[in-house]
Amino acid sequence: MINLLLCGNEKVFDGALTLLISATNKTKEPIHCYIFTMDATRIKPEYICIKDEQVEFLNNVVKSKNEKNEVTKIDVTSLYEKEFMNCANEGAYCTPYTLLRLLADEIPEMPKDKLLYLDIDMMVGHDLSKLYDIDITDYEYAAVKEKYGSKLISSDYINAGMLLFNMKMIRQTGLLEKAREKIRAKKMLFADQDAIYRSTTKKLLLPNIYNEQRRFNKKDTVICHFCKRLLLWPYPRTENYKQWNVEQVHKILKCHAFDSDLEEYLELKKQYEELYNETKQDLEKEKVLEMLANE
Repeated sequence: MINLLLCGNEKVFDGALTLLISATNKTKEPIHCYIFTMDATRIKPEYICIKDEQVEFLNNVVKSKNEKNEVTKIDVTSLYEKEFMNCANEGAYCTPYTLLRLLADEIPEMPKDKLLYLDIDMMVGHDLSKLYDIDITDYEYAAVKEKYGSKLISSDYINAGMLLFNMKMIRQTGLLEKAREKIRAKKMLFADQDAIYRSTTKKLLLPNIYNEQRRFNKKDTVICHFCKRLLLWPYPRTENYKQWNVEQVHKILKCHAFDSDLEEYLELKKQYEELYNETKQDLEKEKVLEMLANE
């Protein structure tokens, strides 16, 4: 069983759907995907939990590939508030949902040995087992160097978008506990990523194919990361197209490595929207009938 962790709110649905389609299409080993979510509407109105119907749909999709696959939603709102409420890094460079992975050792339901965390803007190019089965017995985690940070910050600076956690060792060394303390104590440029890096006792650095941040069409890529890019020509700018921005992925990024996965995504997203709209209409009808009955 591959234990996979994703984090986010209702807006990560497209990322979770594309990622899980690509993973389950290429991986024979069963995948148990945990999704950490929370209600953070005190920060922004749109920061609400991923919806139950979204998780149910994701679960049905992965089970259609392998009946042993599973998607589990875990609401960590109360734990987040206890650990990070009003902390220095709540206004992180992305969203406070990037901090949720730091709670993995405090959730009783989580696996005790190995856990693969992936950012939502990733696609799987080959069997996930190729990454998951890497021996990290003597390391807290395995990661890939950050494309910019390894040049500007430190030669071993990591990108925290892919983290293969050795949960047993992490509980022994207190990696995530130390990272949480750093998050509460001081504002950091890259928040959770900085906290993990600075709390590390021993890590295994992997080749770029396990978190490819530059090229989108390499045939040997296991994990492709559609992260923000800095472009200098013909003028300095950033570019931030995600895999679910299918038109831009094709026309601008010139990426066709995931065409079959993305075609399936577009069809399934259409099915979800039709199903959700029908359910919403039925609920509205029920409310109207109930109001009429009470008059």
